Amino acid sequence: MRFFSAIVAALALAQGASAVDVQKSVIVSFPTTATDDVVNRAKDDIRKAGGMITHEYQLIKGFAAKAPQKIIESVSAWSSEFHAVIEEDQMVEVSTSHDS
Repeated sequence: MRFFSAIVAALALAQGASAVDVQKSVIVSFPTTATDDVVNRAKDDIRKAGGMITHEYQLIKGFAAKAPQKIIESVSAWSSEFHAVIEEDQMVEVSTSHDS
């Protein structure tokens, strides 16, 4: 009986740990007035938390990343002062309709 209880406890702990490390794909963009230091700080914070920068944009001041939810919330909080926009990276579809 103790073995079964230990297995259940270990599985519950493992499930809780994996929930903490949920990775999200996001796009982080800053206004053109934001300094490179601010953008680099956001990227560094994401990397230090175990995330990764998946794309750096050239036409806009921003990047795409995959990172733990907690660091996304943290970067969102301090970067709001610089008017950063953090949004979920997702597929966008365009559909056309033909009205008769």
